[in-house]
Amino acid sequence: MNVVCLDLEGVLVPEIWIAFAEEAGIPELKRTTRDEPDYDKLMKWRLDVLAEHGLGLPDAQATIAKIDPMPGARAFLDELRSLTQVIIISDTFEQFAKPLMEKLGWPTLFCNELVVAEDGTITDFAMRCPETKLTTVRALHSCGMQTIAAGDSHNDLGMILDSKAGFLFRTTDAIKAEYPELPALETYDELLAAIKAAL
Repeated sequence: MNVVCLDLEGVLVPEIWIAFAEEAGIPELKRTTRDEPDYDKLMKWRLDVLAEHGLGLPDAQATIAKIDPMPGARAFLDELRSLTQVIIISDTFEQFAKPLMEKLGWPTLFCNELVVAEDGTITDFAMRCPETKLTTVRALHSCGMQTIAAGDSHNDLGMILDSKAGFLFRTTDAIKAEYPELPALETYDELLAAIKAAL
């Protein structure tokens, strides 16, 4: 049995932190896993920036409510889900993702959770497991499933490389240069065709 594992941000929806950085007028929050491969380090830094500016979960959620999926993402996902099982595996957080999942037709999402104080301050974050994406595809393999994966950032590479077929999608030139063996695709039609061929 096949299951397609997709990253969320940069693949189906815009980068949440970039949108929030623009809305809040804090350009340094535009750093993502494309820029900083160490997710723990990146998140701790982000939380420090939020605290410094007195921003909490309600501020982030107000921005996220305005984000729409990328043009064509919903149709791509709907067609893909008619062909095979799909899981979105993201390093985002449940408190961020819910409005985006509604706009995408409630696909299955494996993600993490924020630790939030009563006043809305984000005090910490809880990852489901170490190396969440790679660990998840390996768990699926242990259940007798074969995975096909696509993502755009450093934190997607583990699941992409460990799957029977893996694709970079709308990634950076630096990541393309670092992993020339991985097909680098730019459109949903290309990605859908590649996944169909892998199936």
